[in-house]
Amino acid sequence: MARPSKHSAEFRSDVIAYVNPETLRTWVRDADGRPVAVGASQDSEAELVRLRAENARLAKAEKEWQLEREILRRAAVYFAREMK
Repeated sequence: MARPSKHSAEFRSDVIAYVNPETLRTWVRDADGRPVAVGASQDSEAELVRLRAENARLAKAEKEWQLEREILRRAAVYFAREMK
């Protein structure tokens, strides 16, 4: 005999509405009566790798822009002193 769920049906349906199917695949499968596709996890992994690479590229670009802004700020201060 299966033990009763700790979570109410309302809580489970709310979670299912926001869930990545791989995270709580049993609840999702039980909720809509069909198995979750295995291929979806491979697509998710590929997307995750792509997003992480893009995130790293953007973080590097942001550091470069911050350095450029700092150089320009210092140059502006330097030339403002020269003009006095």
